[in-house]
Amino acid sequence: MVTGLAFLATAVSTWFAQATLVRFTQRRRPHDLAWSISLACFAVASAALAVGAATGWDRGAFRVFYAFGAIINVPWLALGTLYLLAGPRIGRRVQWALVLLTGFALGVVLFSPMGGTWPSTTIPVGKEIFEPMPRVLAAVSSGLGALVVFGGAAWSAGRFLRGRSRPGTRVAPIAASRLAAANLLIALGTLVLSSGGTLQGVIGHDEAFALSLAIGIVVIYAGFLVADRRPAVGADAANDAEAPATPEALDAAPSR
Repeated sequence: MVTGLAFLATAVSTWFAQATLVRFTQRRRPHDLAWSISLACFAVASAALAVGAATGWDRGAFRVFYAFGAIINVPWLALGTLYLLAGPRIGRRVQWALVLLTGFALGVVLFSPMGGTWPSTTIPVGKEIFEPMPRVLAAVSSGLGALVVFGGAAWSAGRFLRGRSRPGTRVAPIAASRLAAANLLIALGTLVLSSGGTLQGVIGHDEAFALSLAIGIVVIYAGFLVADRRPAVGADAANDAEAPATPEALDAAPSR
């Protein structure tokens, strides 16, 4: 079950990363690149989880899983939110900080000693394997990144519920509710992803951890698909035709 769920998460995140990368090559918007990097990291971490679950965990697989899954991917996802909500100037500054963080984190995880009792059939727990530095990096980077993504999605969803996409611009009710639902799905998916490590550390069930990863990425992808939905005919189409495009949700939707 763990292997199957991990392969599902790998497939969805790879598909998702390809979609956002295509958007970036077409539109050259920096948040698409940030999301592509984040989702590629998630795909690598999920693949390492699948390999570890299928063939038995070794130190190499766990280092890859920990670096790309616990430290790097969520901050790059949060960078996309910052580009949308805070603008390109702040986004570029944070991007260079993330480049340095990524390099530093990779070095720390690759060269940190690994001790403790080494399980070969279950997902290792970071606090039982690594010294404090990798675990501090994981807690700070994933925690702050998830806070930015969740807070940004919730804030933009609340603004849509109030019926405004920009100051002084009204959004049609049906379009506003659809975009609010999309942003809430993105926030919920991020929350589910962030809870995976807690579940695995507290209750110790690999199935619960893998399930949280698969569900989280699917929910986020569903949010992007809802934001990209094109109504066919009728009142919904008329309302959407009146509503202006909004960066927080429509720019988050992958090209199809």
